[in-house]
Parts: sequence; C-alpha cells; structure tokens
Amino acid sequence: MHAHRRAAQNGATPAPVTAIRFAVTALGAALALVVSAMSLISLRVARQVITPARRLPDTRLLDLDTQAQTVTLTRTPDTVLPGRYGLFTTGTESYVKIGTVLSSDEETVTRKLLTHVGSDAELAPDAAFSGWYFSRPDEVHLPWTPELIGSAVGPCPAWQFPAGDGTTWVVQVHGRGATRSEALRAVPAFHALGITSLLVSYRNDGEAPRSRTGTYALGATEWRDIDAAIGFARRRGAKRVIVMGWSMGGAIALQLALNSAHRDVIVGLILESPVVDWRIVLDYQAGLMRLPAPVTRLAIDALGSDWGTAFTRAGAPIPFDRLDVVSRAGELRHPMLILHSDDDGFVPSDASHDLLVARPDLVELEVFDVARHTKLWNYDEERWTGAITSWVRRHGLAPAGADS
Repeated sequence: MHAHRRAAQNGATPAPVTAIRFAVTALGAALALVVSAMSLISLRVARQVITPARRLPDTRLLDLDTQAQTVTLTRTPDTVLPGRYGLFTTGTESYVKIGTVLSSDEETVTRKLLTHVGSDAELAPDAAFSGWYFSRPDEVHLPWTPELIGSAVGPCPAWQFPAGDGTTWVVQVHGRGATRSEALRAVPAFHALGITSLLVSYRNDGEAPRSRTGTYALGATEWRDIDAAIGFARRRGAKRVIVMGWSMGGAIALQLALNSAHRDVIVGLILESPVVDWRIVLDYQAGLMRLPAPVTRLAIDALGSDWGTAFTRAGAPIPFDRLDVVSRAGELRHPMLILHSDDDGFVPSDASHDLLVARPDLVELEVFDVARHTKLWNYDEERWTGAITSWVRRHGLAPAGADS
C-alpha cells in the first residue's frame, strides 16, 4: 500500500495498471490482426466469386479396366449417382462417358464406361465428374451449324440445331464455370417438339470475348449477350423464344425476362437448378466452406459496394437487389418452369420454392431429390424430359405439327 502511494506521489504508474494497459494494448493488436486477416479472407472470397472458374479435379481415377470397360473412382455424392455422366480426364482421353454403377463401397464406386477406351490408354488419376454427358455438338446426332452472334463485347460463338418450321426457338444459357456444351443434353427433347435450339456463349465464359474486367457480373451484364442472341433468332425467323438457363444461366435468364429489348417474343422460361437470389447461394457456399458469418457478410458487402471494386477489380458493384428475383417477383410476366433438386448441394432450392410462393400464377416447380446440381437429366432423363415436354405443350408453345 505504501509503495503504491509512494509511486503515485512520485508520478509513477502502479505495476497492476501498467499490466492492464499492456494487456489491453496486446488485445487491441491481436484484434486488429484478426480483423485484418478476416478482411483479407473476405476480399479473397469476393474475388473468387466473380473470377471465371476453371474446372478442378473432384474425384480420382483409381482403376481403369479396359477389358471389362469399367472405371473405378473415389466415392463422392456425385460419383455414386445413378444415371449417365461424363468424366473430364487428362492423358490419351480428355473426356469419357460413364454409365451404370456396377458396385460401390464406403470409399469407391465402379461404373460402366460408355466411351470405348483402348487397352493402350493412359489416364491421369485426377478427374472431374460432369453432368454434361455430351461434350461436342456432333455427339447429339442431329443437324447443327456453328454461328457467331454479335454482342457489345464482340462475336459470341453459338450452335444452332434447327427443328420444326423454325418459328419457335429455345435459347440455352449455360452456368458459371461451364460452356454451351452443358446444354447439349436438352437439344433432343426440344428437337422432338419441333423447337430450334440455340446454345450460346457469353462474356468471360472462355469461348465468348472477354470483357474489360474479365470478371463475372453474376447475370447483371451477361444477359445483354443473350439478348443479342434473341435478336439473332428473330432475324433467323423466330416468332417465339423460350429461354432456358442452367444454374447461373438461370439468373441470366431471369434478368432477360425483366430487362430484354425482346420481351415481346419471349414466351416462357425454363430454369434448371437456377440461381434466383445470389445472397442465398453465397451464404450456403460459405457455410460449406465453414467461413465465419462476418467473413461472408464482408465478402458480400465488398462485392456489392463501390469501395469493394478496388479490391475485387470487378469494375462495378454487383447489384444484389436487382438480381434478387424473389423480391422482384411482381415484375415477372412470363410462364416459368423450374426444375430443382432439394439435394442440389451447390445452389440451394430455397429461392426456387420462394419464387413459386410469390408467383404461383406463373411458376411451376418440379422438385427432384438426390439428383444434385444440374444433373437432373442424368439422374432421371424420362422424368426431366416429360416435365419439359408437358409444360411446353400445356402452354401451347410447341409448333403446330410437332410430334405428340
């Protein structure tokens, strides 16, 4: 007590006070480091969201039996799915088709090869499982032509599959990190209905020209390239246009429905595993990555703000409110079929259900389970094709004389 009193009288700071000040300073420095680290992570995540994705391996090829024509992969929620799929590989084959699950255990799954692989084949272990099934337009075995569609960023490659009398078209819009090959699965179903298919590319997808920033706008700008494709279809004789969007292509299709200069010829939307509200998707993805909520909020804030563009190099903020179509449901005017799996695993189906509740007069929702993201055709081709076919006919969108 006397020592403390003497220290105070002499102007010195008592030892306990000094210790507390040191602890507070250290804690402040630690918190600053934590905040800085979280900020860096948030900005990195924000940048990844808008950076065009490249295909990454998501399974390993454990065994290739060229005599039995089978392939054994590591088991994942995708590789064990029933149905027909594709496998991106490296080596003597770049892409192979795979079919029936022949056997599986807790760690592996063996499937039938649908692409013949020769005995001299050499494939690297790293592979990527794909729902595309078809990788090239000639694999569909229907007449097609390569096209170039002029847009604000330059000529965008497309594939046209003519059908019927050429007055009804479907414009197919692929998703994030994919190309127009993703939509080849849908061509036979529309061809049988007498509907011409136009599979398009858009800025920054690796096939169409690059924008100034080279980043995705999550549908906020990409829709303009698809609008140019609808103009192309009109010049080729289209009187009615259905827009079908896959995953992020669904977000693009919805922006077309709200903003297109050709809304008068759009007669309906078909959305496969669509993004309807990006905030829901980003929150879900952050949860899968086990990111803290503050990191996720800061990443979304960075993407949606002017200050964040300096770090994301996006060129302009992402207009999340404009891309939230549930909140804008009252502006919709076109009938819509949504196909979505409640076990999507990438884009949760919550917003698809919300859109149905908001606009039951326009929206029909075909709910799958187990099928995962954009793999509904692969999982149950008959049901998928039947849902689209019946919806098209029910709304009178099939050209006269199409197969019944």
